[in-house]
Amino acid sequence: MNNTTHRASLVLTSFLLAGSLLIATASFNATAENHESNSSVVSSAELQWGYLNPLRGDQSPAATDLWGDRAKNQATGMLVKFKEGFSSPPHIHNITYRGIVIEGLLHNDTPSAEHMWLPSLSFWTQPAGHNHITAANRKANLIYLEIDSGPYLVKPPEAEFDTNERPINVHASNLIWLNENDSELLKGDGVEIAHLWQKSDLPDIKGELKGYLVKFAKGKKGHIFTTAKDFKSVIIKGKANYDSKNTDTAVVLEAGSFFSSKSSFSHNINANEETVLYIRANDTVSIMAHSDSTSESE
Repeated sequence: MNNTTHRASLVLTSFLLAGSLLIATASFNATAENHESNSSVVSSAELQWGYLNPLRGDQSPAATDLWGDRAKNQATGMLVKFKEGFSSPPHIHNITYRGIVIEGLLHNDTPSAEHMWLPSLSFWTQPAGHNHITAANRKANLIYLEIDSGPYLVKPPEAEFDTNERPINVHASNLIWLNENDSELLKGDGVEIAHLWQKSDLPDIKGELKGYLVKFAKGKKGHIFTTAKDFKSVIIKGKANYDSKNTDTAVVLEAGSFFSSKSSFSHNINANEETVLYIRANDTVSIMAHSDSTSESE
């Protein structure tokens, strides 16, 4: 082989090696992106807080987005903190929201209504355009608030309008809990489900958004399998270890923590104490529970 041919061979070999490296790197990056985007988990300790209504400054409740962006026209789930004794002035919102009490006591109704204090696990809806107030009555008060579109705005009561929606207030004591004998979504003892809402009054239709509370007894291991492209879950009560195929180690989740997925996926929960999750999903959700001494296959 002459020198010219040898140099050409080296150049070609280097080019092929570089190309292989680029392809391998691209493949790795794509895999990493898929790995990252397929699911997410955020503990409450990682959250960054701001004001729900920046115009009111420190008179405003504190808030943080768990997913979405409440300042944009998109679905969003957020946490909101209220100080003890907080009572808002009468106001309306441009969009409808759902709320779940995580901690404390909350009241949400028309300005003239008597206080009906909602404890942890209570659920309510606030229709767009309806004049109302929100009040809090414990040292610590925390809620999960969810909108299907945005932005989330606060407006004066003079802007009131009627969309024919009506508010719902469900005290925690009025929730209806179903077990594996009552719900085809459940398997195993030590797990219960309460249906909160669905996007319309139609029967169960694939792709339709629904919201549930799911309760695991202390010491139970839960496996949540979903095919939903929009699956989101928030810890409402309790403390649990979370893991999935995308976590290297178990993540401790307390109230206000969040996990999600965007395709067929399994989430694993180990309840250190009685733990209640809120689940929002637009497709099948199957939930199995067993004790530490029971194998998953059983």
